[in-house]
Amino acid sequence: MGQGFFLLFAAVSVITALMVVLARNPIHSALALMACFLQISAIFVLLGAPLLAVIQIFVYVGAIMVLFLFVIMMIDVREAVLQRFVPGGNLPALVLLGLLGIEMLALVLWSDRFSVTEPVAASGGDEIRQLGTTLFADYLLPFEVASVILLAALVGAIVLARRESG
Repeated sequence: MGQGFFLLFAAVSVITALMVVLARNPIHSALALMACFLQISAIFVLLGAPLLAVIQIFVYVGAIMVLFLFVIMMIDVREAVLQRFVPGGNLPALVLLGLLGIEMLALVLWSDRFSVTEPVAASGGDEIRQLGTTLFADYLLPFEVASVILLAALVGAIVLARRESG
């Protein structure tokens, strides 16, 4: 039963990820991305990591998607869509996409990392404490760099949204 739900959530997440790339309307792409994030959080629940599922929903679906929608609403989407596609520029990208897909499939098929094993259960309620200690002790610099990058993205969205006067 769990494998069936996993396959369902994985298939829906792949379909919504394709919709992110293939949708012509940026709002539809953002909503498909939000659906993909929700499917990934459901997979986290199936894997027995409810904390990661909640963090996925709060951080990505809540905060990042609001930022994406803010940027999409503030820039002129019609002008960006006209400049988006260059005639004849899709063939090299499709060839590269095919090569990367074949490489990923080869790596998955020949790797021993994807063998079926049972996850090791953590002791008691210490996994949240261990995650917090690891995040803010061992990975403090990358955590702060990510926050500065998000701040720069927000400032960039405001600069792009501001109209030139005169």
